[in-house]
Amino acid sequence: MCNLYSVMTNQEAIRMIARVMIDHIGNLQPLPEVWPNTMAPIIRNAEGGRELVMARWGMPTPPGMLKGRKVDRGITNIRHMESSWWRRWEGVEHRCLVPLTAFAEPEHLPEGGSRQVWFARADGEPLAFFAGLWCRWTSVRKLADGETTNNLYGFLTTEANREVGAIHPWAMPVILTQQEDMDLWMTAPAPEALQVQQALPDGALIAIAPPTGVA
Repeated sequence: MCNLYSVMTNQEAIRMIARVMIDHIGNLQPLPEVWPNTMAPIIRNAEGGRELVMARWGMPTPPGMLKGRKVDRGITNIRHMESSWWRRWEGVEHRCLVPLTAFAEPEHLPEGGSRQVWFARADGEPLAFFAGLWCRWTSVRKLADGETTNNLYGFLTTEANREVGAIHPWAMPVILTQQEDMDLWMTAPAPEALQVQQALPDGALIAIAPPTGVA
């Protein structure tokens, strides 16, 4: 599953394409590597319009999956929106767009190791958006910090297209590249909005070199 992506585009492009009305971030630095349980930008619905904020990657883990663990590092990828755990956040107030320029999937090598294979848009456009969910949640993300309250996010996954499936056959993130799909995800009732939960067409992605700053 996708547990690594980058945000290397400029902040103005994010604001313009995602129709952001309020920017709470300040100066967004390039993020060549976004890993689970770290902070990254998301766009969410607010009273004054869409707003750009920072949030921590990893939605709350269903209690049955924690199995008595003291730390919840979160669920990064969400597949089964029919689950009652995820349905509580299916409304427009909990949907978000997660900007990205590239994402990685782990390739398992014959000798037993693995490497990250990076993907970006084949049309050369530098920016796309994951279809995401967000919430505000109190939990223990790091044992040393104890219980904290955070803005958390994750994004939907679906079946893999040809390019991603060659590396990771089971799933890929739901990636939105068209304005109408972004608006559908952010504004439509859940049954209609969830129509975006499908793979990009074959040929829409290409494998690329790691983003600048990534080994």
